[in-house]
Amino acid sequence: MKTILLTGGTGFIGANLCRRLLHEGCRVICVDNNYTGSMENIREILQNPFFSFVEHNICFPLDTLFGGEKIDQIYNLACPASPRFYQGAHAVETTKTCVLGALNILELAKRHNAVVLQASTSEVYGEPLEHPQKESYRGNVNPVGVRACYDEGKRCAESLFFDYRRLYGTRIKVVRIFNTYGPFMDPDDGRVISNFICQALTGREITVYGDGSQTRSFCYIDDLIEIMLRVMNSSDDFTGPLNIGNDDEYTIKALAECITAKLGGRIVYKALPADDPVKRCPDISLAKTMFDWEPKVSLDEGLCRTAAYFKNCIGQYKK
Repeated sequence: MKTILLTGGTGFIGANLCRRLLHEGCRVICVDNNYTGSMENIREILQNPFFSFVEHNICFPLDTLFGGEKIDQIYNLACPASPRFYQGAHAVETTKTCVLGALNILELAKRHNAVVLQASTSEVYGEPLEHPQKESYRGNVNPVGVRACYDEGKRCAESLFFDYRRLYGTRIKVVRIFNTYGPFMDPDDGRVISNFICQALTGREITVYGDGSQTRSFCYIDDLIEIMLRVMNSSDDFTGPLNIGNDDEYTIKALAECITAKLGGRIVYKALPADDPVKRCPDISLAKTMFDWEPKVSLDEGLCRTAAYFKNCIGQYKK
């Protein structure tokens, strides 16, 4: 049985990944400080004998947390992923989580000779001048903008991962995650799909920023988890970076109209936030070629599943 450490495990992606790993027969150690995650997301698996939760901030070393237990694999998902949480008062903490957190995780991986997967982001491409974005594209990031704590933090983390590979032979994987959605999203995290669905379900106006012509691609969580597992369990020769996401592209306006058609609501338009990319869509040719993978869940089906999840927990968040 593999023992797998997962940081950020009470967050959206982490909570889904914990369940999949348990289903695969793994021993799972979930580490989180619950800044943006929630214990509600893992409540039903807390009693699983192969699952344990450790409350910890990865800005601080993890050496003494596991009582000598051997770690086989590490998924580093810990970091706020929504501008609502990483901008402003929490900007410095976000950079520290990206950089100091990566260092602590890499040191742990080196000591255990564990394979470690870094959940990087499409934000490393910034406001892309290449479309769709290939892994070879070096990006167009504003290093002093309001989003830089996250964008540059993740870029620095990638650099550390590859330096550890070059200097110490650390067994690394780096994936760049594009927009993802599904159950266990925080309804108040400010991401576009959770925003739109929760606004519609609670009778509020559907808020589109800008004129809605900006584009995104949306990957359902089950598809994302599948490719993450394939990457983690691939040969040590494959390090990435690898784009993972859905290459179907939609305007934000089209997304809003799709959700209002399903759930009702009225669309309103507000000013576009600073440094918000106009286009964002992955080139996933490498994932298709290397891992025989491509998304299977359509946007229509994924939105229905996600709306059903939010309907079930409608009383648990602020309207």
